[in-house]
Amino acid sequence: MRTQVGIIGAGPAGLVLSHLLHLHGIESVVLEARTRQYVQERVRAGVLEQNTVDLLKGAGVGERMMREGLVHHGIELRFQGEGHRIDFNALTGGRTITIYAQAEVVKDLIDARLAARGAILFEAADVSLHELEGEQPVIRFHTGDEAGQLSCDFVAGCDGFHGICRSSIPSAVLNEYERAYPFAWLGILAEVPPSSDELVYAYHDRGFALMSMRSPRLSRLYLQCAPDESIDDWPDARIWQELRSRLARSGWSLSEGPILQKGISGMRSSVLEPMQYGRLFLAGDAAHIVPPTGAKGLNLAVADVRVLAAAIAEFYRSGSRELLDGYSQTCLRRVWKVQRFSWWMTSMLHRFDSDTAFDRRRQIGELDYVTSSRAAAQSLAENYVGLPME
Repeated sequence: MRTQVGIIGAGPAGLVLSHLLHLHGIESVVLEARTRQYVQERVRAGVLEQNTVDLLKGAGVGERMMREGLVHHGIELRFQGEGHRIDFNALTGGRTITIYAQAEVVKDLIDARLAARGAILFEAADVSLHELEGEQPVIRFHTGDEAGQLSCDFVAGCDGFHGICRSSIPSAVLNEYERAYPFAWLGILAEVPPSSDELVYAYHDRGFALMSMRSPRLSRLYLQCAPDESIDDWPDARIWQELRSRLARSGWSLSEGPILQKGISGMRSSVLEPMQYGRLFLAGDAAHIVPPTGAKGLNLAVADVRVLAAAIAEFYRSGSRELLDGYSQTCLRRVWKVQRFSWWMTSMLHRFDSDTAFDRRRQIGELDYVTSSRAAAQSLAENYVGLPME
């Protein structure tokens, strides 16, 4: 097989890249280790920045998102039993976020690629990368019992933190920056209408809590817990009791219902530098992980491939490698700003075992400042809805 760009991974990064390249008249083949059903049902966050919404709309894959997505004009920070709204409209000139599950974004993109006769090879096993430093990289793989080989001009590594693309770069040329957080999130999906019109971030003596949603009928809620806890120790009754305690506010009550899914996820930050090696370019979780507090994972992946698609298109248009050579530098400026914001939100809202009484009072002071200062609230708002693209 021969194509212009070989893309490893059919998550949002890989699929958005394939679609953007298609709009530029550039061929690609996407290889995905999982089945189509798996990637379309994989539960992930669904908070889309204004930049992401605008890109999907402009690329012609946002019709269902605009019809079914929930547009939010702010969030609430809740602490000491009181709620404080951060008004995105007033603070960012009308920019918003949209709640639309990642699985739905993936469905829309797969439908668009297949409708355009784009090549997506699901259940591609034993994927390996070769000749990345040459002008014709090679991807080897198996589909069923058949061996395949794909020759291409460029390889896009969009296969996540545990994918093969990261490990295909020699360790001698990489710097990896990591931070593990001493807590995890217990997340549930409940069949109950959301108890608030907007996301609620709560700081509490018992730990952080977040109230989000997936649709007008489905609520997504999270609790801070220890990273080594077992989900078996969290029966439904205990989860709802803890959520009621941490999200409590005068005059407000939490709606409860059947829990459809629950699980515990660890939290960490990670950045790999550089994000390119030879003809291989990393994007999304393959290059960086952010804690979910800032709702940036999917959005940062889309920002990466937006830069990469433009760089590849310029190469085929003019032969210039300038944008390709600057890919890492361009992306990493945004990556580190997003890491800073995600770390800040996480540090401000969570309880750390090492916290002293001073630390806890300082956190309350910071929350008080953010919710009483326009300048501080504006900083939070402009980061949350998405910093401008360079």
